[in-house]
Amino acid sequence: MITLYGIKNCDTVKKARKWLEQHNINYRFHDFREDGLQQSQVEDWISKLDWETVLNKRSTSFRQLSDEQKNNLNADTVAGLLTENPTLIKRPLVENGTALFVGFNDKQWQSIFAE
Repeated sequence: MITLYGIKNCDTVKKARKWLEQHNINYRFHDFREDGLQQSQVEDWISKLDWETVLNKRSTSFRQLSDEQKNNLNADTVAGLLTENPTLIKRPLVENGTALFVGFNDKQWQSIFAE
């Protein structure tokens, strides 16, 4: 089963959900804010993708972090920060069985979800 993680009012997440629905791909949507996150889950994502891939440094939430928080980010500290502030996670994040990827790109998704 495909799980799409994100925030329901995020434009990119909306595009991704619409794309999945248009292609008749069943998925489960997990809203970071409403459904929450477990740190162990975030740690698993980081172990598979690298923390710098999971962290959205372009987000408003990232810009609002203190300089100290930004300067002290590393593989050991980022999971706790992402769990506490899930809007720092790049969206959408998709689990498809054992595969894990972030972001939405129509061409990339066509190859990932080739029928």
